[in-house]
Amino acid sequence: MAPASKADKKAAVDAAAWTFNVVTSVGIIIVNKALMANYDFSYATTLTGLHFATTTLLAFVLRWLGYIQASHLPFPELLKFVFFANFSIVGMNVSLMWNSVGFYQIAKLSMIPVSCLLEVLFDKIRYSRDTKLSIVVVLLGVGVCTITDVSVNAKGFIAAFIAVWSTSLQQYYVHYLQRKYSLSSFNLLGHTAPAQAATLLLVGPFLDYWLTNRRVYAYNYNIVSVMFIILSCTIAVGTNLSQFICIGRFTAVSFQVLGHMKTILVLIMGFFFFGREGLNLQVILGMVIAVVGMIWYGNASTKPGGKERWSISLPTSRQQKHSSLSESSEHDPKA
Repeated sequence: MAPASKADKKAAVDAAAWTFNVVTSVGIIIVNKALMANYDFSYATTLTGLHFATTTLLAFVLRWLGYIQASHLPFPELLKFVFFANFSIVGMNVSLMWNSVGFYQIAKLSMIPVSCLLEVLFDKIRYSRDTKLSIVVVLLGVGVCTITDVSVNAKGFIAAFIAVWSTSLQQYYVHYLQRKYSLSSFNLLGHTAPAQAATLLLVGPFLDYWLTNRRVYAYNYNIVSVMFIILSCTIAVGTNLSQFICIGRFTAVSFQVLGHMKTILVLIMGFFFFGREGLNLQVILGMVIAVVGMIWYGNASTKPGGKERWSISLPTSRQQKHSSLSESSEHDPKA
C-alpha cells in the first residue's frame, strides 16, 4: 500500500509541476505578445533581464525569511551555466531576426534530438524504439502546425546553431547541477538569477538597440505598459522556477517533448485573443499528431527499458562488496 501511495504522490507532484510550467509559460507568452504588439515594447533581451531581476529579488526575500536554505555552487559551474543561458537568450532573439519563422521553428524542434544526444553522451541514456518513434511523431506534429515558409541564410544558420546548442546545454545543465550538488530548484535559481539579471540588464539595451534600432530608455512608458511589464516579470518568476522544477524532476528531453504542449496551447490562445487567421486544418492536424506523440512518449518512456542508463553496474557492485568486506573485517575481533 505504501509504495502505491508514494507513486501516486509522485505522479500528483509531477502533474502539478507540469501544469504550473504550462500555465506560467503560456501566460507569459500571451502577456509579452500583448506588450509587444499592442504597446510596441520590443526590447526582449532587456525584458528578460528584468524577469531575472524580479526572480533575484524574490529569492533574496525568501532566503532572508528562511524559506531557502544556504547552498553552494562553485563559481566555474555558475559561470558555465550563465554563459550557456545567456547565449541561449541572445541566440534565440538573433535567430528570430535573421531567419524566417519557419526555419526558426525548425531550429527550436532540433533541440529535442540535440538534448537526446547530450543525454546519450553524458548520462549514458538508452532510448527504446517506441520512445524514439514517439519523439519523431511529436516533431512531425509540431512541425506541421508551426512551420510555414522556410528560408535559410549563412548568418541566420549560425545564429540558430548557437541558439540550439546553448539552449540544449543550459537545460541539460539545470538537471546536472541539481543532481550533482543536491540543489533544490529555488536554490539553483537563487544562484543563477542574479548573474543572469546583471549580465542581461548590462548587455540587453545595446543588443535590443542593435536588433530594433530603438533605445529602451527612449520608450514612451505609461501606466498600462508599466503594468504589463510588472505582470510579465511576476509571471516570469513562476516560469523560471517551474522550468527548473520540471527539468530537475525529469530530464531536458522530457521537458522539450512534453513542453511542446505549450506551443499548441499558445496557438489556441492566439486564435482566441489575437485573431482567427492562424488556425486552419493543417494546424489542427499538426496539433492532433503532436498530442498523440506526447501521449505515446509519456507511456513509452516510463515503461521498463523505455529510457534507461546503459552504464555497466559491475564496478558499483564490486565496490559495495569491497566496502562490506572491509566493514566486516573492522567489526571482527582480532585474533
